[in-house]
Amino acid sequence: MPSMAQPEPLYLRIAREIEARIRSGDLRPGERLPSIRQIADRWGVAIATATRVVATLREDGWAETKVGSGTVVSSSPGRPRPTTRVQAPATRLSAGSGGGRQALSREYLLRTAIAIADVEGRDAVSMRRVAAELEVGPMSLYRHIANKDDLVSQMADLVFGEAELPSPGPAGWRAKLELVARRQWALCCRHLWLPQAVSFTRPSLAPNMMVHTEWILRALDGLGLPLRTRMQEALALHSLVLHVALSTANEAEAAQETGVTLARWLQAQQTRTEELFASGRFPLLAQVHEESAPDLDELFEYSLARHLDGFAILVGER
Repeated sequence: MPSMAQPEPLYLRIAREIEARIRSGDLRPGERLPSIRQIADRWGVAIATATRVVATLREDGWAETKVGSGTVVSSSPGRPRPTTRVQAPATRLSAGSGGGRQALSREYLLRTAIAIADVEGRDAVSMRRVAAELEVGPMSLYRHIANKDDLVSQMADLVFGEAELPSPGPAGWRAKLELVARRQWALCCRHLWLPQAVSFTRPSLAPNMMVHTEWILRALDGLGLPLRTRMQEALALHSLVLHVALSTANEAEAAQETGVTLARWLQAQQTRTEELFASGRFPLLAQVHEESAPDLDELFEYSLARHLDGFAILVGER
């Protein structure tokens, strides 16, 4: 009795649908492809499946990644996978003795994943995708990483290590808190996925993150504040930075997924905005609506200053 053919995997069927659109000219070289989240929503699949779709298109030469644009149709559709890869450290493998292929370096693994996330977003990071970038089998990653959650946690911890905190730092508790907050803000602006990788309810025991918290606790030493209050301030400061940074990340993600810049989005809203303000219901907002979207750097500095003003009152009461 002849054996029945196995059905084609779902991720492959979706990839072939998108490939067919490229072949037909419906999607041309340089045009944006559906993002991982859009694929997941449209076909009703998990993010992991959608990630595999994009990885397949990339490996088959139909897609490539461009900084600031996300995944687009390859400039030479259908050719073997481009040799230009996500930029990562020059040293892929750790030093070892003897000849032959050396052991995979944990740090290189993490920096490769960080490079993917910086360009394509956190959802693009998967064990399979990182393994493909490293040209190794996915199972080889599990010597260093337990699962994707562990991967993202270790990525975030490595990134926090980029911000050096001086010892003892500037004079005065306020100058110290300004310094650590601004360095964390710089990290979040450089790695837009970072705010989504930090949890307050399920914090990971990440040494580099813990260094930041310990540094803040030490900065508040000698003020007569209970250790619990100092810990609350450390968490509040982290939260302030991450909350404002999340808006930056969301805007970058929206622009990448829709292909619509903030300026174009604001222009599209202009008619509706003018109608609302012409109604007279919002006279104060109408006075400032000519300004563009809020400057998030300015918002961060304002929020930080007002937060520290309030904390200074608590310190003064002590």
